Amino acid sequence: MKVIYQDNSTPKKDGYRMPGEFENHTGTWMLWPQRTDNWRNGGKPAQEVFCNVARAIAQFEPVTMCVNPDQYENAKAMLNDDEQIRVVEMTSNDAWIRDCGPTFVVSDKGDVRAVDWDFNAWGGLYDGLYFPWDQDALVASKVCEIERVTRYKPDHFVLEGGSIHVDGEGTVIVTESCLLSPGRNPELKKEQIEENLRQYLNVEKVVWVKEGIDPDETNGHIDDVACYVRPGVVACIWTEDKDDPFYQIAHDAYDLLSNTVDAKGRKLKVCKLSLPKKPVRITLEESKGVDVVEGTLPREEGDLCPGSYMNFLIVNGGVIVPQYGDENDALALQQIQEMFPERKVVGVLTREVVLGGGNIHCITQQQPSGK
Repeated sequence: MKVIYQDNSTPKKDGYRMPGEFENHTGTWMLWPQRTDNWRNGGKPAQEVFCNVARAIAQFEPVTMCVNPDQYENAKAMLNDDEQIRVVEMTSNDAWIRDCGPTFVVSDKGDVRAVDWDFNAWGGLYDGLYFPWDQDALVASKVCEIERVTRYKPDHFVLEGGSIHVDGEGTVIVTESCLLSPGRNPELKKEQIEENLRQYLNVEKVVWVKEGIDPDETNGHIDDVACYVRPGVVACIWTEDKDDPFYQIAHDAYDLLSNTVDAKGRKLKVCKLSLPKKPVRITLEESKGVDVVEGTLPREEGDLCPGSYMNFLIVNGGVIVPQYGDENDALALQQIQEMFPERKVVGVLTREVVLGGGNIHCITQQQPSGK
């Protein structure tokens, strides 16, 4: 079966839609961390945590770990104790498959296809995080080849999977700070960006949250701020601490979402999810473990990380949640369990991931079953 390159159509025209993350999955995709100018100590601490995340997901659904050739044997050895995890060789520049991987779409008949967005490392030469990103830009098409799914390729449209959250019923939530960033699609007006989202996600309404909590990394992805629990219900970060660096962003997002009507005419129900009690900042020891390379965003002592429990992954029968060794870890698990009473909530210590600029949602990409 040859993979089709759908360059003259869109998912909307063909009757495909991006499903909510809470819908059933065939499995989850990940990329192996190793670049020494982002992951400290040669990436070894991050690799241990990626393995822990993969094993947590594998309790619920199969995982595919994609690994550069020079790390294939190492990754295979570290993960060979779980039959639910397969390791495949695939070159990449870094490990953020949520953003460089495909966005899968499904039809009412249960068929699965994918959208291969342009990827430019969160801003290209304007304010991107590293250069080159040529291998990351090929990840989506490689995944489509492996899975033999038809691929849609928008015409020169930059988008990352972490910048969108859909309800599967016609509504997508995004941030202005990211999608309107000059490093993404500066030639497009807001209305043109919305039309691309309508065509390739098959949505009717775009909800614009003002900004995210990681302006220096991704220009503020939505997946650190808000997430669909189910149609009509959204989780949003929250804190009562006015000294918290994310206080205003959290309150602005909560107020906007609480007064939003979705594509089906429902006023959104918004559930509060606490932020860590103590903001996550890079220590001197952690910063010293990262190589300094020209063209890559440096990691320096005191840098504020996008520490958020919102960056979880919904899987078949479960939710995999970041933990920081923080006072609010248990509270976050309790709040998420209340949002998802029918799923098992599993926490994983992921400080090593957030030091690199993201978390569990950022390092994973779910493949829907379409059924």
